Amino acid sequence: MLLPFLHIFAGSLSSGSAISQGRVSVIPVDWTFINYQAVLKNAAIWKSFGVTVLLTVGGTAFNLFFTSLMAYGLSKNELKGRSLILMLIVFTMIFQVPLIPGYLLVKALGMLNTLWALIIPGTISAFNLIIMVSFFRQIPEGLVEAARIDGCDEYRTWWRIVLPLSLPSLSTIGLFYAVGHWNGYFSAIMYIRDPSLFPLQVKLRQLLVESDTESLMQSVNVTLQSMEGIKMATIMVATIPILLIYPLLQKHFIKGAMLGSVKG
Repeated sequence: MLLPFLHIFAGSLSSGSAISQGRVSVIPVDWTFINYQAVLKNAAIWKSFGVTVLLTVGGTAFNLFFTSLMAYGLSKNELKGRSLILMLIVFTMIFQVPLIPGYLLVKALGMLNTLWALIIPGTISAFNLIIMVSFFRQIPEGLVEAARIDGCDEYRTWWRIVLPLSLPSLSTIGLFYAVGHWNGYFSAIMYIRDPSLFPLQVKLRQLLVESDTESLMQSVNVTLQSMEGIKMATIMVATIPILLIYPLLQKHFIKGAMLGSVKG
């Protein structure tokens, strides 16, 4: 897993001639930062980076809000039709929405060429919802009853009692959602036509698949030989930020990953 990553990192710090001659393995050759200059001085990259950060932060908060709200309701045995609802949720995990009907629905809702098209269709992940339902069911019912005696309704109980006790679950699922938003590009290709709304992964795809490096090469004085180095630097810029999130959530993530493994 690490070798390809180290190779890309080494290439992003190596000269174009060293890359083209195949002299780069996992250690940079002819150290240079010109590849990163080409990427970081490009306004389109920063624009896409901002869109991706907004989509990741806002979309993850949106996902967690509605997933936790629905999971709290489904964690209650007294909810009428609970088994049927859970069965329908599992059904969506097996049978995905077809591409064309999904596109027509997004178009009918007026969400084409907006960031909402990248958030609302995936508001609640069935897999993440089931994980959160399992966690909520482990919270002692006595705490919920005590909150009700103190005058809390269901919404205040969910907000003030259940969510603060659910940081491991929220951190784990939030990381899943955040990585999905950060790495997502297929939905953006389907629903976004305005280049100013392209997330970072779409820009990365244009660079790698369509070889759209002209604007990057114009930002600094580089030659066609440096194209591979510029591509590698762009990959690193698109990868490192989301990798830095994991150490911050590692403690909660490990707890959340063990959900349901031990029964009290």
